[in-house]
Amino acid sequence: MVIDLSTVLMVKGTGYPEPFRAAVAGRSRQRVGNAAGLTNFGVNLTALEPGAQSALRHWHSHQDEFIYVVSGELVLITDAGETLLTPGMMAGFPAGIADGHCLINRSDAIATYLEIGDRTPGDRAEYPDHDLRALPDPEKGYYFAHRDGQVY
Repeated sequence: MVIDLSTVLMVKGTGYPEPFRAAVAGRSRQRVGNAAGLTNFGVNLTALEPGAQSALRHWHSHQDEFIYVVSGELVLITDAGETLLTPGMMAGFPAGIADGHCLINRSDAIATYLEIGDRTPGDRAEYPDHDLRALPDPEKGYYFAHRDGQVY
């Protein structure tokens, strides 16, 4: 299926509870995988405004993730430190590897990248820098809780 990007809704916002929403306030996504009718994995064309980040640093229990930088410059932050990513560069994050990652746009221009992730049931996300976990919810996909299990 051919996708006309101009017809794909731009989505801003996050499901993160307060006080975590501000970190991703400058992120917007076009869910191009959904536009193509894909069900086994998702593909988003994501834009980060200057100063914005992709997510809080996190890792997934069951979901593989992959990113491809389309335009601009992004800083990848992992347990190993920081790596500058430029157009054409890629990174992958295998499921179950407890190495939190996120992207930050420290430039003065919008940066875009493709993010690809599978939709394996039962996935959870861990946020090593915060008292936050994303736990599976069969109806909503995820819900957010503190590390002790208390729901936000």
